[in-house]
Amino acid sequence: MTFRAFMQRLAAKVACLLVLVLAVSGCDRGTPSLVVKAVAAGVPSLAPFFDERSGLGEDAPDVKAQPVRGSLQQGDTPGLYGGSKQPTVCDVKKLKAFLTDPGNDQKAQAWARALGITTGEIPEYLDRLTPVLLRHDTLVKNHDYKKGKAVPYDSLLQAGIAILVDHRGQPAVKCSCGNPLRPFTGDTNRISVKFEDGNKEWKGYDRSSVVAVRPAARPLEKIALVDVDDPDRGINRPVGTGGAKDAAFDTRKTEAVPGLAGKTFGEARQALADKGLAAGYDTGSVPADSARVTATDPPAGTELRFGQYVMLSVAEGSSPGDGDTTSPPPSEPSLSGPSTPGTSAPESSGSTSKSPSTSPSTSPSTSTPSGPSTSTSTSTPPSTPTSPSTSPSTVTSAPPPSPPPPETTSAPPVTTSAPPVTTAAPPPVTTVVPPPSTESAPEEPTASVAT
Repeated sequence: MTFRAFMQRLAAKVACLLVLVLAVSGCDRGTPSLVVKAVAAGVPSLAPFFDERSGLGEDAPDVKAQPVRGSLQQGDTPGLYGGSKQPTVCDVKKLKAFLTDPGNDQKAQAWARALGITTGEIPEYLDRLTPVLLRHDTLVKNHDYKKGKAVPYDSLLQAGIAILVDHRGQPAVKCSCGNPLRPFTGDTNRISVKFEDGNKEWKGYDRSSVVAVRPAARPLEKIALVDVDDPDRGINRPVGTGGAKDAAFDTRKTEAVPGLAGKTFGEARQALADKGLAAGYDTGSVPADSARVTATDPPAGTELRFGQYVMLSVAEGSSPGDGDTTSPPPSEPSLSGPSTPGTSAPESSGSTSKSPSTSPSTSPSTSTPSGPSTSTSTSTPPSTPTSPSTSPSTVTSAPPPSPPPPETTSAPPVTTSAPPVTTAAPPPVTTVVPPPSTESAPEEPTASVAT
């Protein structure tokens, strides 16, 4: 009885100890959450590249973050960005003047270095950027300017913030302060957002509406925006323009969901984008571009308006895709910093595609002497493969006489040469190799005696 009571007390202590351990360590043993600094619309940066009051850009604080179906979206996703009838959401000319001013040379060097370009490329780079307004709370790699250097940090930009995007729809510059932006590389599902330094948690903030943007699969000619003041109005804005060449369209016009079953995720996403529809997914991470689509929700034939999501289901076992970075192969390497890292990929892939074409041509030539030549040399004596470059010339001088003697002497093997082809091949290689140098001369007299 005493022993039973002792065991019960021991079990209770062990249980308490296990609970304590779980409470301290936590049940989730994954990687720790990445700290991300919140950046609210209209709130000045503490260490900007340029004064927030210099008129470089103006945010739209009243924009409410839109729901999203998948936290990682491509830069050409229809409706990902917003626009406005106000043409001065970003003053690119003024930013260019600041960065090319000799008095701001140190800032220009730090700015260009953060984007992976040179100071001489700044004007052309800016000319290819397009001003937009965020419609989602968006994760980026932001940069402060401290002690003459660009200091990177992960941040969450509130919907309504004005930014410049590159020719693949990737955030590149925060308009109001000129801070350079790069892609967010962390796990979008494991972040800890810090609201501090005047950036209070904004109304309507929803963790499920946070997105990160990866470059579009191909360079864009125009970006399809939604007017943040009138969602029924769409804006087709040519890349590299600030609003003067905008063309309006009706976002209420519907498109039928195409049949996508059997296509790859990458193909399905592009087919939807071409119709003005967005690709969604409900898995923890974005499916691989090569993953096969098994079904869509809503199904094919359903009419949807511009920017609405079509949920794609993919075959189980597909590996998660991003990473970029299976980055799509940029075709314009020098246009933007974010695309520069990707340019090495297509070049290397191109070189590898060429190298196989040369290696097969060499490999048959090396393999033919060892294997095929022995099988074909049954009709012509093994002297052809075994003798080096000097032997063929002597053999060709008397080809008809020399074959008969070996075949006559080895007449029995000739008739049975079909079965022993494999057994007869090794002896010529090993036994005939030594003779060519010493007994090649005696073979010729034997041939003449035979005649």
